[in-house]
Amino acid sequence: MAQALTQEEEQATHRFLQEMNSWTSFHSIPPLSWDVAVKFLMARKFDVVRAIELFHSYRETRQREGIVRLNPLQEPLLSELLSGKFTVLSVRAPTGASIAIFTAKLHQPARKNSKEAQHTVLQALFYLLDRAVESVDTQRNGLVFIYDMGGSQYSNFELELSKKILSLLRGAFPARLKKVFIVSPPVWFRVPYSIISLLLKEKLRERVHMVSMTELLQHLPPQCLPESLGGLLPWDPGSWNCLLLPGRAGRPDPLDEVVLVLGDGQKGSVHKPMPGCMTLAQLREHVSTKGRRGVYEEYEELRNEQPEGTCTVSLAPAHRDRNRYGDVPCLDQTRVKLKRANWHNRSDYINASFMDGYLQKNAYIGTQGPMENTFQDFWQMVWEQNVLVIVMTTRVEEGGYRKCGQYWPLSSGSEESYGAVIVTNKATDNHRHYRQTTLELKIRQGREKRQISHMQFLSWPDFGVPSSAAALIHFRNAVKKEQRRLVNEIGNQWKGHSGGPPIIVHCSAGIGRTGTFCTLDICLSQIEDVGTLNIQQTVRQMRKQRALSIQTPEQYYFCYLAILEHFAS
Repeated sequence: MAQALTQEEEQATHRFLQEMNSWTSFHSIPPLSWDVAVKFLMARKFDVVRAIELFHSYRETRQREGIVRLNPLQEPLLSELLSGKFTVLSVRAPTGASIAIFTAKLHQPARKNSKEAQHTVLQALFYLLDRAVESVDTQRNGLVFIYDMGGSQYSNFELELSKKILSLLRGAFPARLKKVFIVSPPVWFRVPYSIISLLLKEKLRERVHMVSMTELLQHLPPQCLPESLGGLLPWDPGSWNCLLLPGRAGRPDPLDEVVLVLGDGQKGSVHKPMPGCMTLAQLREHVSTKGRRGVYEEYEELRNEQPEGTCTVSLAPAHRDRNRYGDVPCLDQTRVKLKRANWHNRSDYINASFMDGYLQKNAYIGTQGPMENTFQDFWQMVWEQNVLVIVMTTRVEEGGYRKCGQYWPLSSGSEESYGAVIVTNKATDNHRHYRQTTLELKIRQGREKRQISHMQFLSWPDFGVPSSAAALIHFRNAVKKEQRRLVNEIGNQWKGHSGGPPIIVHCSAGIGRTGTFCTLDICLSQIEDVGTLNIQQTVRQMRKQRALSIQTPEQYYFCYLAILEHFAS
């Protein structure tokens, strides 16, 4: 599909393809085509960074919802496409935008297989929108989405399905969403609507209009609307959708392989017992046989494996001053995103990565030591992610070098403001190898207060390893005990995993001591649970989420020795 692009748009397309195809090459899948690149870039006005974010959001949504290898000529998808429940009109708005309609009264949720029915609706929606967005006009001029609730009953409405549809449209689909019209909403819909609207980005909420059928005609002329919405267009969804169906031979989706590769990528990295795990006796034999040199070589194998994913946002010029070290970026696919609309309206970027733990997704957030210009970003992240425990494995200064900013009030009773977050030091307890500080957090002009624990390990040399594992493992146990205590204190306020919200772990760069601490915690948790572990497998999976985790062969070797020392004692 040849498209006339400006010189700047062509340059952006080349940059997008160069970045993305290094990722596809790593996964040994076909490179993205020029047309696919243009489609995602059009949706984000040729902003390369935002287009790459959209691409990953799109493929993650498809993978999460199982929208792969669709065959629109097979049931039940074919019947869903021809039902008219969701359709793309054969005409366009005066602006050139495509018009898509979801008709609520045609949706009859299946009581026994509600999830299966929802899945088929989402498959149909994805398929039709994908086909519609192949049009250059739709890419240029965007999409108008109409949620027609006229004549619907409460039984036609599924909150979970509506959330998924609007969540898809808010930022996981490669099309410019111009307007969303919710037509003739019944009274019972008003409260759920307020819930759904919270899912939408602020800019998108401005484009959502709840209108009557008469009011809709003030936005779109009657020749652009079907008879069911008071327009002049004969209602013929079956024929409209047939125009978007392939020939009988079908047509492969060029992005299926890109979506399917996610199965062994970042989203599937929860640590769990797998083939190749060792008992303690086997671990001891492994270290004895390989020796220090052999374990170092094992680390080199890991170090030579290129990080999966992309680092486009982290390496963007606008974010350089927010990275403590220019050669330690974070991956786009697992980075923590700040909710900028609710705070100080800066970028959503912070050099921090979600990291899975043993049988727990997003058990940690691995991050760099905060800098003065990122203090308020750090505390915003703490608040938004409901963090209860911060683990710091470095001193503020070491060997005459600044390793981390003093990002919390140091003396008991003191208070500091970091943007919208006010932090008060309530108490400090000094232990032999670590310091524990109780901090109280509150939002400026807000009533809610939270108590968190800041736990700083003081016996770990930079780049090196502790002289003994006992102190570090004792510290790890204290961290886990404190996390459990605070989770129990907040009780029903926490609705997530029983292990609680993510624990923030940081050193200076957020990869060396941070990765070592998390590796020990994961491996000890597994061996305490099932009696086996695999350090190499753990580190490999960790590096898929926080690139470069474990910075030196000494730190890697220490993980082996620490576990053996702990159980020997």
